[in-house]
Amino acid sequence: MSRSTLCYLVEHAFDLTAFHARDKNAHEGTPAFDPAVLLKIIVLAYSRGLASSRKIEAACREHVVFIAVSGDSQPHFTTLAAFVSELGDLAATLFAQVLVICDRQGLIGREMCALDGVKLPSRASKAKSGSRKDFQRQAEKMEQAARTMLHKPRGTDAAPQGASDVERTAKKLARLQKAARQRRDWLAKPPEERRGSRGGVQLSNRTDNESAKMATAKGVIQGYTGAAAVDETHQIIVEVQAHGTGSEQEGLMPVVEATATLRPPTTVMTADAGHHSEDNLKELAAQRVEAYICANGYRRRDARCAAQAHHQAKPDPLWDKRQKEPKPRRFGSADFRLADDGSHCTCPAGKRLYSNGSHCTFHGYAAMKFRGAERACVPCALRVQCLRTPEKTKTRQVAFFQGKREGYESHTDRMKAKIDTELGRQMMARRFATVEPACGNLRHNKRLDRFTLGGRAKVDGQGKLYGLTHNRVVP
Repeated sequence: MSRSTLCYLVEHAFDLTAFHARDKNAHEGTPAFDPAVLLKIIVLAYSRGLASSRKIEAACREHVVFIAVSGDSQPHFTTLAAFVSELGDLAATLFAQVLVICDRQGLIGREMCALDGVKLPSRASKAKSGSRKDFQRQAEKMEQAARTMLHKPRGTDAAPQGASDVERTAKKLARLQKAARQRRDWLAKPPEERRGSRGGVQLSNRTDNESAKMATAKGVIQGYTGAAAVDETHQIIVEVQAHGTGSEQEGLMPVVEATATLRPPTTVMTADAGHHSEDNLKELAAQRVEAYICANGYRRRDARCAAQAHHQAKPDPLWDKRQKEPKPRRFGSADFRLADDGSHCTCPAGKRLYSNGSHCTFHGYAAMKFRGAERACVPCALRVQCLRTPEKTKTRQVAFFQGKREGYESHTDRMKAKIDTELGRQMMARRFATVEPACGNLRHNKRLDRFTLGGRAKVDGQGKLYGLTHNRVVP
């Protein structure tokens, strides 16, 4: 983004009334730094890949473009950091104003909108994640260690302690008491465990409880999943959101609902397999949104990817794709023998499992369920090979599938048939060519490799500022 474009937009196109109302010192006072100047500095820095407030402060002293934009005001890094941290909903207002300008210039085509997500670390400590039981156990251990140090009899050491040893012990005791107190204070605040979309307990975090611990191709991170929706015509980012979850599925419908005012019913929404779920497809169908959501196994069903195994065998510079040592195999349903009359089945140990559901349905498939008896399963020598968690689970259950129920078709079945058509393959290719360049620009050119803030509202605002820098407009 050029300096002239940035200055014109901030001074003439943006409505900064809310900024001035928030930052003025008194009823008739003026802010110490003009919010328009701070906004120019931050947007210019983000467009050039600078996210650190200290580096931005240095640029305002040393870089001629930053000096010109800031009017040689040289704001302190704490002022810059506080300005970004306190933006909140104002960032969404700015982002919406940029979209209005883009739409006025005909840059938003509304024909196809592509979604994608990326997992990025944030200002949260991965080491401070856990469940409430974990924090409770840690606090008890620290309190016990502190009590042991306090009640330790004097003179029991082999050698007398010097002044430095006494001081070191006192500091260690203070650290233990402070850490235990921090955990107790945190346990007293959150009312309940965090719950995922399926009701499962999610790990909490004592530095940023809205963030999540997420597994990525390069390791486990503590942060947020950034979701972006990009219009196909000129690759304008029309929505940016941050979600404290490692699942992209939970971010699909919020983005679709946020873009509802921007797209007519004819707009096609596309997304990759990370956003695919039966619940999402059901909700899209209920809202009558035309969508192409890639399903699992799409590449394997595509004849054009028949030779992908050859390429997967090649060495990769990012991670090792060589075959890993297989994990010990557990008994599957194929290892159980179903009786001819369907009344029971026999396990590999020769024990009987009895029917506990002969007409069940799983995702449209008919099935028969069987369960073992405790008197046979608990003392069995093959428990480790049969049960995933033998220390917790008493008996084994197994199901025999008998095919799909007649007339049943799930939303997933319909979407698979839809994306496997020639038009569906074209939409998947168009999705890739639309959203990936925009995400690549933010991730590599703008150097958005992490969120420097904590808290979902702040991270969401920072993401929208980066999206604003991507949407270049001409005054």
